[in-house]
Parts: sequence; C-alpha cells; structure tokens
Amino acid sequence: TCKHHHNNTHQMKLGTLDNKTRDGRLIVVSKDNLRYIESQVAPTLQNALDNWADAEQKLIAEYDALNKDENLGHKVDLTRLRAPLPRAYEWIDGSAYINHIVLVRKARNAEPPATLKTDPLVYQGGSGTFLGPMDPVEHFSEDYGIDYEAELAVITDDVPMGTTAKNAHKHIKLVALLNDVSLRNLIPPELAKSFGFFVSKPSTSFAPFFVTPDELGDSWKDGRVHLDMLSNLNGKFAGNPNAGPEMFFSFYQLLQHVTQTRRLTAGTIIGSGTISNEDETRGSSCLSEKRMIEKIKTGEFKTPYLRFGDVVEIDMKKEGKSVFGPIRNVITQAKKPEE
Repeated sequence: TCKHHHNNTHQMKLGTLDNKTRDGRLIVVSKDNLRYIESQVAPTLQNALDNWADAEQKLIAEYDALNKDENLGHKVDLTRLRAPLPRAYEWIDGSAYINHIVLVRKARNAEPPATLKTDPLVYQGGSGTFLGPMDPVEHFSEDYGIDYEAELAVITDDVPMGTTAKNAHKHIKLVALLNDVSLRNLIPPELAKSFGFFVSKPSTSFAPFFVTPDELGDSWKDGRVHLDMLSNLNGKFAGNPNAGPEMFFSFYQLLQHVTQTRRLTAGTIIGSGTISNEDETRGSSCLSEKRMIEKIKTGEFKTPYLRFGDVVEIDMKKEGKSVFGPIRNVITQAKKPEE
C-alpha cells in the first residue's frame, strides 16, 4: 500500500500541544525535535488512533513534508507540550525486566513469583490524568517514598482477544518513553491486601513524542527497543541500562498475555516496567533498585527516596539525538484542597 510514497518505512514522530482542552492538539514533529506543525489529519492523537488505517499514511506525508522543508512549522517549546495522550482509555504496565523484579522484591522482603519466567507481571494503572514531560510531580508527603521509574511503552490500535505474540507486531503503532512514578512506602501495605496497586501508583509522566517503531530503525527488534535508557537525578548520572537484551518478555509477549481474555481498544498503552540490567556499572532506572544494591552490599539503605525539589531527567538517544524528547520532572509538595 505504501509503494507510491517515498517514506515506505512508516517513520513518524507525534506529540500533543496544550491548547487548553482536555485532549490537546495533535502535532507532527520533525525528526530533530525542533519544529512542529498542527496536523490537518486529526484534531487529537486519540482521534488519529481511532482511525489509524486511514490516518497513518496522511500523517506520514505531513512528517515527510516537515522534514523536507526547514522553513515549515513552529519552534517546539517543551513546556507547551502535554503527554502525547493526555488521557488514555487504558494503561497497562508490565514488569518485563527480571533483574528489576528480583531487586525490588528483595527490597520489600518479598519472593519473586514462582511463574517469574513463564507468566508476565502486569497491572492496570490510572490513565485519566497523565503528566506532561516538564510537569511537576506533586505529592503531599515525602514519607510516601516517592520514586521514579524509567520505562518504555507501546501504543496499540484495536487488538482482538486471543492475539498471539506472532501477530502482535501488526497492532503496535507507536512507542513511548515514560516516568512511572511509584510511592514505595505505600506499596507493601497495599499489596498485602492482595488486591493490586492503586494509591501507590499515581499519575505517570510521558516524554513529549510518540514515535512509530520504524522511526527507531534497527533499534526496534523482536518487540524490544535496543537503546540505552538515560536517567539523571539532580544533574548526576543515575543509570544507562540498555532496554533491549534483558527485556525477558517482549512487547509482543506482553500483548499476547493481556489479550488472553479481553480485546484492547485503539490507544491502549502497554508499559515495559523499569529498564534494568544486571551489569551494575549501568546504574539503575529507579531508586528502589539502587537502595537494594546498597543494602545487599552494606547491610543498609543509604540513598533516600525523592525529596521535594529533586529533579528527575529521563531520555533515550539514538546516534546522539533524543528519540522521544526528554522528561524533566521536579518533585514538588502538593497543596491540600480547601476544606
């Protein structure tokens, strides 16, 4: 279907401009992240995903035109960008990195599940109030044990129930970078009730751009992203694990797992879990892992969880260029609503 078009690789980068509406305005962003145009194909990203079969080629044409003409478009201002999907119908977060699972379970004195390598871990998180890439992460108390988690995710079209890993690639339309904020001290009492994460998993922040798998080129392989996940805390190196080789369950396998008993609507987001490598020189993509390694080595946790004023920065680069644009979240004290 694409042979009449020179970009037959389906490369594209999309975002959402804050226009004071709930779902924002769909923009097409240049490959270098510097310029954007408001899309004439669809008003919002969800609208485009709802009609992806029709919208995709037209969006690619806009992307190609933008990249060909340096005078086209407006200058990207990251502070004006929302999460690419400011609210989504479904946010399903996996935990596909075995090293992360083992470390964070140790940190809360829990055993890894017996099905660690046969059955993926997933939970359904809140998707109504995603944070933008530069938004503050606001919470009432540091006692919650505020942590960041640098993750990847994929966005689907309509996915039938019973989709196999073999056919999953047909349904993955976009790839994302995110900070899955976690409240570590609220997790153990919550999970002790055997009813899942809720108050311990608040709003997630997304990098400004969703990209097609083809935009990742040879870095997208077997349903995994083979690039380093860069995270800094207060301007200092925190981690750069490679997201590819140690992702035990691929996005294709996660998709098969979550469609066993339900179909998925267009615009569903499926997360990878915290990117983690066994090689400790790669650092960590969350503080919980770092703390656990300290405890194993010294007998005590040394690094505190996030404090108000801390700055978390997350990015992923290919050949030195940011793929998804950066996340920069300042941890901020939330004010209680007026009684």
